[in-house]
Amino acid sequence: MLTSRGTVVAPSRVRFRVAGRRPEAQFSAALLASLLGMGAYCLAMAVRGTYPFGPRSRAVNDLGNQFVPLHAHLWDLTHGQAHGDLIFNWSSGYGVPFLADFFTYLMNPFSWLVGLFPRDAVQFPVFLVTLLSIGLACALMTVFLGLLHPGSPWLRALLAVGYGVSGWTISDGFSDPMWMWGLVSLPVLGLVSDWALRRRHWVPGALLVAVAWAGNFYTAAMGTIAIGLVLLVRLTLDGRPVRERGRVLLRAVSMTATGVLLAAPVLTVTYKASKASQPAPDIVYQGPPGPRDYLAHLLPGGPFPSGPRISVGVLGLLLVLTFPFMRRVPGKERALWLGLLLVVALSYVWTPTILLWHGLVMPNGSPYRAAIALTAMEVAVAWLALARRPRPAELLAGGGVLAGLFAVTSASHYLSGDDWIVAVADSALVLWLLVLYRQRRDRRVRVAVVGALTCSVFFATAFNVLSVTAARDQSRWWQPKQTIDSRSLAAYASVKGREAAGTWPATRTDPGPHSFADNDPLLIGGEGGSYYSSYLPERTAVTLRGLGAGWFIEGRHTVSFDDPVGRAIMGVSSYLVATPHTATGFARRAIAAPPVVTLRPAAALDGAAADTSVFARQERVLGARVYTVPAVRPTAGPRPTAGPGGVWRLPPAAEGTAGTTFTATCAPGDSAFVYAPWFAGTLRANGVTYRRGGVFPTTDNGILPVGQVAGGGALTLAFAGAGAQDIPRSPVACLNRHALSRAVSALKAGGPARITAGGHSIAASFGRRATGTAVVAVPAVDGWRCSVDGGAAKAPGTLGGLMAVNLGAGGSRLACSFSTPGLTAGLLASGLAAVLLLAVAVGGLVRTRSSRIGTGEHP
Repeated sequence: MLTSRGTVVAPSRVRFRVAGRRPEAQFSAALLASLLGMGAYCLAMAVRGTYPFGPRSRAVNDLGNQFVPLHAHLWDLTHGQAHGDLIFNWSSGYGVPFLADFFTYLMNPFSWLVGLFPRDAVQFPVFLVTLLSIGLACALMTVFLGLLHPGSPWLRALLAVGYGVSGWTISDGFSDPMWMWGLVSLPVLGLVSDWALRRRHWVPGALLVAVAWAGNFYTAAMGTIAIGLVLLVRLTLDGRPVRERGRVLLRAVSMTATGVLLAAPVLTVTYKASKASQPAPDIVYQGPPGPRDYLAHLLPGGPFPSGPRISVGVLGLLLVLTFPFMRRVPGKERALWLGLLLVVALSYVWTPTILLWHGLVMPNGSPYRAAIALTAMEVAVAWLALARRPRPAELLAGGGVLAGLFAVTSASHYLSGDDWIVAVADSALVLWLLVLYRQRRDRRVRVAVVGALTCSVFFATAFNVLSVTAARDQSRWWQPKQTIDSRSLAAYASVKGREAAGTWPATRTDPGPHSFADNDPLLIGGEGGSYYSSYLPERTAVTLRGLGAGWFIEGRHTVSFDDPVGRAIMGVSSYLVATPHTATGFARRAIAAPPVVTLRPAAALDGAAADTSVFARQERVLGARVYTVPAVRPTAGPRPTAGPGGVWRLPPAAEGTAGTTFTATCAPGDSAFVYAPWFAGTLRANGVTYRRGGVFPTTDNGILPVGQVAGGGALTLAFAGAGAQDIPRSPVACLNRHALSRAVSALKAGGPARITAGGHSIAASFGRRATGTAVVAVPAVDGWRCSVDGGAAKAPGTLGGLMAVNLGAGGSRLACSFSTPGLTAGLLASGLAAVLLLAVAVGGLVRTRSSRIGTGEHP
């Protein structure tokens, strides 16, 4: 049973009820916390005029570029309108694996509500993911705090709001719907640890661990570390013998390990996908914030911060600062809990422990994502203080430390003037109310004080959300995208209208290169090259870039081809282009295209010989000569030099000058294209001007069209960049449109009679016995297996990185199917864990039945 310290001294069979209160009160308090958290968040959004309460989009950063489009694709999947399934996504990157993306980004159970709403309202269920996660997290934290120590459930509810709408939530979590499940799973894991402490509910505990890890393994790992540290503190304070405490620890470890194994497919699939993905940019930790700024992050409000987002509101902070002065709390307990807070806080600013919190990988973004753990621990310590009813002198001592914190951080740029006023005023009000609550015995006065504290927490939380949101909105980086508006809906209708004609899988309808978001094919449909994901396969990124498509974020965001040869290679028969001066901002272009599966007359597979240029590679994959690649001659401006590796090294150009000018000669009427993938600056060619920000290896410009060559055949190119940089020795090619048309016609004539595509398969029937090489215009990533005429399936070869199968002596049907790497191993591990779980459950039932029979009880 619980002692006055909140430690466990009796064996686990004792029945336990939180705080000795009626279950109805516990439920009501959890509901209050949920409503307060969600209400404060909604109030702030409404005052700010942010969706769904106003016209301002909330689709900032990855929320707009990645997660709204992914939820739109989930809507398509649930309504049977997607090209692909959970295994494979035919819409993006010209065909990419999808299960790892689903496991990572769409496993928050609240995400699945998207299917209940119209597709054009997809932003609303995405908002609900954040809102409902806040509500459930507040409710569960209310329950968990009651397990740490008995006390008023209503006061627990107020502290739980500080966790659910913490600085982490409104700065890190809100824009990543899947991370919001971590806000829920952390108190769930706390509940599991408490069951382990009381040696109860092994099977339900393991199942809850599985739910936490399956929902989002990234934040679940952080939560597991955090709750593990909390459990160690509780075991150290426990009065039972060391051997029994060791058994508790083993029980907790076994529950956690079994739960994680139940969720093994999530881990094995994402691990394999991560290993096969385009490498992330190298991230170096830039160092911790200064001590003053770090301390300032304990206070609510402030602009987009530069340190861990650890604010849990004034109520929680004041009680944490009061805890060291509470004499009725044993010194050992105070030292352990405060030591835990200090150690975790320091672990956020030391590189080895930052890596430990984040799965041994430095995050590409904020390095303080694990701050969610410290917010939970702060609230736990705050409750341990409040539950012991701190004396007025102790509260005043905590208030004095808080005043000192205000003084020390007054020079920090973290808080605005309004933030200071609200934080100081709220601190004074909360301190007075807590002292009043401690001194007065009259129940009506106490109820009034709790009501006043509730109002304080609610409005201060709403102001905190509003302040941080308003400050963040001033940043250019955080400007929201209008992902779902009249223009994107018109684009969706246009793409779907084209698809209704039955183009896929014979040819593709590409929604690029015009862009609404970084994942247009998921947002507006079609089968394009654009894809932004941490799991984008390296082979996909390298293949598309090698054929002349651009990329961003070092290849973690690919884009569609912007040249006719690239489109022909990928079987694109329709695409969208930007038309800024029209009502919709885009126009659809229909073009002749070969099918997605084509034939080459010989064994046309990639070999050891290197292509001389990107244009030569395109011709080799297309199977026809369509370009003239003229020599370019420097004619004006700063003189370039010939660099190693077949490049021109351009000197810097003064601002406002034309830069280095080259001339070339092409056949009149040909279409000219420039390839300068890493060039940053202004390119002027053939009367067309581009301003590009190419940076090796981050941003690749791809092949750029520069119009039709004039009657004289002369072509002028001018490169003006601020720094010295390299461009290819042959940066321009001239396309013979008639030759391309003949090549497309030949591929169509020799193509299969019928092409079919399933969720993660594609097949072609030739209607005759065909020979040569069948080329499937899909990047050849790991997991594909192909067979000819029902023969043995094996990994395909490649042609320019695309799937290619040598038909040998001949074949009439090609069938390719994709299997997710890592899925089989994960299912095996999950199955073994399920067997163990079932065995433990059956064993428990047998022991219970035997015990009842032995004592004469009826089962």
